[in-house]
Amino acid sequence: MEQDSLVEYGSRRVIIVVTAIICALLEIVDTTIVNVALNDMKGNMGATLSEIGWVITAYAIGNVIIIPMTSWLSQQFGRRNYFAASIILFTICSFLCGNATTMWELILFRFLQGVGGGALLVTSQTIITEVFPAKKRGMAQALYGMGVIIGPTLGPPLGGYLVENYSWPYIFYINIPLGIIAAILALQFVKNPNYGGTKKSAKEVDWWGILFLSAAVGSLQFVLERGQESDWFSDSTILAMTITSVVSFYLFFWRELTCANPIVNLRVLKDGNLKIGVILTFILGFGLYGSTFIIPLYLQSSLGWSAYQAGLIMVPAALVTAFMMPIVGQLIQRGVKQQYIAATGFLMFFIYSVWGHNILTPDTSGDSFFWLLMFRGFALSMLFIPITTLALSTLKGREIGEGASFTGMTRQLGGSFGVALITTYMSHQNAVHRGDMISNIRADNFNFQQKFDGMVGMFMGKGFAFNTAQQMAYTSMEGTIMKQAAVLSYMDVFMGIGLVFLIGIPIILFAKSSKAKVDMSNVH
Repeated sequence: MEQDSLVEYGSRRVIIVVTAIICALLEIVDTTIVNVALNDMKGNMGATLSEIGWVITAYAIGNVIIIPMTSWLSQQFGRRNYFAASIILFTICSFLCGNATTMWELILFRFLQGVGGGALLVTSQTIITEVFPAKKRGMAQALYGMGVIIGPTLGPPLGGYLVENYSWPYIFYINIPLGIIAAILALQFVKNPNYGGTKKSAKEVDWWGILFLSAAVGSLQFVLERGQESDWFSDSTILAMTITSVVSFYLFFWRELTCANPIVNLRVLKDGNLKIGVILTFILGFGLYGSTFIIPLYLQSSLGWSAYQAGLIMVPAALVTAFMMPIVGQLIQRGVKQQYIAATGFLMFFIYSVWGHNILTPDTSGDSFFWLLMFRGFALSMLFIPITTLALSTLKGREIGEGASFTGMTRQLGGSFGVALITTYMSHQNAVHRGDMISNIRADNFNFQQKFDGMVGMFMGKGFAFNTAQQMAYTSMEGTIMKQAAVLSYMDVFMGIGLVFLIGIPIILFAKSSKAKVDMSNVH
């Protein structure tokens, strides 16, 4: 059986697993490592803030376009060849990004790097799973999950260290030696399953499906990444891209359901558990990327931490997640239901969000975040493996690879939705809270007048004239209001993320239990 031919033992399995984890980490670290280098890039390239934002957007668009096609491309070219080619493309583009001399060169190479990187995620998951015998598949998911959960956390501190001690191109150069080693190991050790003649000729390829999918998810990603700074639908480009996305999605669904050889098999979504798994993976992406975005932002903007310091505080919690994941994998193998583990994880993430909401003040110390983030690490460890195995548990053969592509895409889109929604919500809440507090700055408000007079007296005591002291007191109070409004907005975001996770609990209880092990040996 092919299942037996794909299972590896001893050192070969270790080498293959390490190679796949390196590739998954390379791809996910690169989604967040550039965030801390944008200011340096902006100065070096002479770019505007809007232009430099494309360095993140282009990579995300390349990612999201290629992930749903991964299963089909693996069948078309052979998994080993496609995997190795993706590593090589990612590595070459990393070198070209570091050497880019103009803004648009950098954006183009980041897009192509995203195309290479997106393929690494789903293919790594498949490769890690197939080298384990069926009874150890939960452990395989744990190993893959470590890369997915830890990757976004490692990006900011690693990027901060490289930018502070070297220069921004090194955030790309660091990929090159790892990429070369991974490509050599992939070609040497990864087996190429027999696809039973599924390769399509150029005439049979679903070119319209590829075009509609690229336009749909590319436009959607653009809207999510750029909407907030462009004031959403008041901007003609955002409106045009939204219409393009909606029309392209409609044409894509029509094409894939009527085409003889679809690029993405939508019929696999008829499976109830996969549908639930896709929704839950979206929520997981929303919380994972949203909270990874919001905490360093708070530490830098409100507490004045450097990017490196803000990123570093996330690492211990990521290590807790890594430590717990194999334990969760063992619990699933011993028969504990995925629904109960994941429901507990969702509840813990809700508690984490309420906890975060309650500890935030303009003067909250960094130490207050340590146990909060450790708790977040525990919650995340109880989500990834149960959701993934449950989503794929009632699929068979090639459907599993197609299902894995859907979960991979929805996790990325969930992250993009999360960051876009959080930035928009924060901007709105900031204005609301600021307006509420400014409405109290009036002469008939005793508390305000008392505080204002005290500040004027303090500045006059330092030798300033009355008029100058009054102006300084207003400025000081305005700064206090802005800081307080920002903190209240962060508190609202924490509570909002928590409520999204609370919604996940009843959803997961609708999933059917599957006593059968997830057989992922035929994933392509």
